Amino acid sequence: MPQPNHSTYDVVIIGGAIFGSSVAWWLTQMAGFDGKVLVVERDPTYEYAATSHTNSCIRQQFSSAINVKVSQFGAEFIKNFRRFMGDDPEVPHLALQSFGYLYLADTPEFAQTLQQNQQIQVALGAGTQHMTAAEVAAAYPFYQLDDIIAANHNRVDEGYFDGGTMFDWFKRTARRNGVEYLHDEVTAMTKAADGTSVTHVTLKSGATVACGTVVNASGPRAAATAGMAGITLPVEPRKRYTFVFDAAKPLDRDLPLTIDPSGVHFRTEGKYYMAGCPPREDPAVAYDDFAFDHSLWEDKVWPAIATRVPQFDQVKVINEWVGHYDYNTLDQNAIVGPHSVVENFLCLNGFSGHGLQQAPALGRGIAEWIAYGAYRTLDLSPYAYRRIEENQSLIEKAVI
Repeated sequence: MPQPNHSTYDVVIIGGAIFGSSVAWWLTQMAGFDGKVLVVERDPTYEYAATSHTNSCIRQQFSSAINVKVSQFGAEFIKNFRRFMGDDPEVPHLALQSFGYLYLADTPEFAQTLQQNQQIQVALGAGTQHMTAAEVAAAYPFYQLDDIIAANHNRVDEGYFDGGTMFDWFKRTARRNGVEYLHDEVTAMTKAADGTSVTHVTLKSGATVACGTVVNASGPRAAATAGMAGITLPVEPRKRYTFVFDAAKPLDRDLPLTIDPSGVHFRTEGKYYMAGCPPREDPAVAYDDFAFDHSLWEDKVWPAIATRVPQFDQVKVINEWVGHYDYNTLDQNAIVGPHSVVENFLCLNGFSGHGLQQAPALGRGIAEWIAYGAYRTLDLSPYAYRRIEENQSLIEKAVI
């Protein structure tokens, strides 16, 4: 394995996928920060990284204000990607396909929750509409809605985008700006005698480097990384399945990202359609467990799709994969910022499926914390680690 260029770094980022690379790039944008940054990535192909298995969606339909604000910045970043990247003509424009999420409620309780969520979102500037079943039918006559009471829908800055391109440019521009990427793996950490900081990280190659700050951006492996510093994180890998399918009778308009009461969600994907869901049982799995349950399509996904959209009675799966959520078992929300005791160990973990859309804002926030010791543009303190210690949930009612 190649060796690190230096024996000491101001920042060591563990994990070089979307969050590690977002932090790395944002650090190069922080005025006055000129520290040495090392990104340690165990698999530079990113074959099994959660980033590589993402569906690249973005929404503002959350129930907590901080999640709405974070995604609003994400939409701004996507729509102005080249400008954020310094107006480099090589940087492509990113399109945000705003067909929106459509949450369907089949119980009065969930309909009320959707209405409450919509009021929070609209107060923050989102374009979410609370709709009756009749209003949904008028806009999208292909749905079967006999069991549906109400829905929420937002077609403003909500849909999907090319997350792979965003990741690629975070990574390549960070490198171009002087960030060092190293194919290696952190295997141990050394703390100061008083336990308040990590002083060194040890690599699988045998090298040991001193560090000023450590950023845990290791996705579903976050708990193992934190454990090296004696820190407990309630984050575990959980499987999520994706299917891309062709329809013999395609719809005459875009299919919103439809969150069905069955737990299956599906949307337009170019000239095809994409569907996803959790498994029947949803336990933690091994970090390297990507075994595919092929019965899930026939037994769960296709029946839900064909029931909700009768026009999908003849479809064919053309691609499928399984990836991992870095699932926060406490409240399915991100854990962001410094540990309460090991103060130079920064968490960026536990996104539970909505990480990619949050990467621009949360990467910026961690970079601000490193450079200035505080969040400057968006207060991310609701995501702080302290709530884990105190068992105080950051409630999010809109988790897929």
